[in-house]
Amino acid sequence: MPTPPPAGPLLTRDGIAAQLRLLGVEAGETLLVHSSLSSLGWVNGGAVAVVRALLDTLGPSGTLVVPTQTGDQSDPAAWANPPVPEEWWDRIRATMPPYDPAITRSLGVGVIPETVRTWPGALRSAHPQTSFAALGPRAAGIVDGHARDCRLGEHSPLARLERLGARVLLLGADYDACTSFHLAEYRIPSPLVSVGRPAPGGGWETVTEVSITSDRFDELGHDFERDRPVVRGTVGAAEARLFPVADAVAYAQRWLPVHRPREEEFQHPRV
Repeated sequence: MPTPPPAGPLLTRDGIAAQLRLLGVEAGETLLVHSSLSSLGWVNGGAVAVVRALLDTLGPSGTLVVPTQTGDQSDPAAWANPPVPEEWWDRIRATMPPYDPAITRSLGVGVIPETVRTWPGALRSAHPQTSFAALGPRAAGIVDGHARDCRLGEHSPLARLERLGARVLLLGADYDACTSFHLAEYRIPSPLVSVGRPAPGGGWETVTEVSITSDRFDELGHDFERDRPVVRGTVGAAEARLFPVADAVAYAQRWLPVHRPREEEFQHPRV
């Protein structure tokens, strides 16, 4: 059977930039983007065109930030999608290459963040599992000093984005991808977990971290959008939302203890 034609709409770099401006993205701002390329439609130039459109919209004084997480830098005993045989675990731990900000590929965050990660001039934070990459004049101040024992807390780029007055753009992504909500988990009573990963110089290490989970973030996002100003629109076929990092963190800090109480968290800690 012949391959069906691609689904529309047809999008270009200039068209995406125009729609981002209509949504309210401003030149010179700092923007944390969670994205889904496939949700936009058929983009002429793919992820490269989307990144160029974002940079065009932000201008030379703006800064683009994306999550470049590497969930495979973790203990194979916890892998479930897909799992690996238990008899492989020790060998995997012994031979897993350590995280290198320059070459370790992002995983599970989409092709747009991976494109930003490899963009000329991009900087990337040092956390081996929950790094961020940034382009623009504020990039170094955002990604530098990401503590290795602080995935998404006070010593991560999220806290710096909050202080800078950055905004979040959900571009075809849902609230379960909103990393800003995780910063709130560090500001409420939360369980601690042991996290295994390859050590910087080779071998294996285990660190103690705050337990983070995106469970019920869809409900949290629904209530946040109901109660707080969130700019909504479309870019191509994708639903887009725009809001301050600080608003999301503050709302989640109040919402989580009520709707996802501490007792539930301590009974069911997750990584």
